[in-house]
Amino acid sequence: MTGPGEDAVAAAERWLGTPYRHQASEMGVGCDCLGLIRGVWQTLYGSAPEAPSPYAADWAERCGEERLLAAALRYCGPAIEPSAMRPGDILLFRWRAQFAAKHAGILSDADHFIHAYEQAGVIRSALVPAWRRKIAGVFRFPDRD
Repeated sequence: MTGPGEDAVAAAERWLGTPYRHQASEMGVGCDCLGLIRGVWQTLYGSAPEAPSPYAADWAERCGEERLLAAALRYCGPAIEPSAMRPGDILLFRWRAQFAAKHAGILSDADHFIHAYEQAGVIRSALVPAWRRKIAGVFRFPDRD
């Protein structure tokens, strides 16, 4: 049996090539970054976590609430230090220091992550310094019973 981290990477890889669709979470049809995380969660645990309320593309800039960080804490527990992240961990990003975290991906290896990006759909990107500086939190999928 593999752990949730290895299984999360394998599940996320199956989403590669899925088109970007705001608020969607359907492999091969469309998803956004949250939809990707929810879809991988469903693969790992059999059901998706809470359904998010509708959100506009600029929700983080407008409301200022740390909704992604709060949900990650509820479902995954305390954040992991970025220096301790490992494949399968959930990465949350904030575009600017004054705004809430609003992007998510899954670390696929030490230098890459899988995420749904508006201009490209679900892709694997290099975790270059520009992305690393934007990390707002690292969370680990919980162990399965």
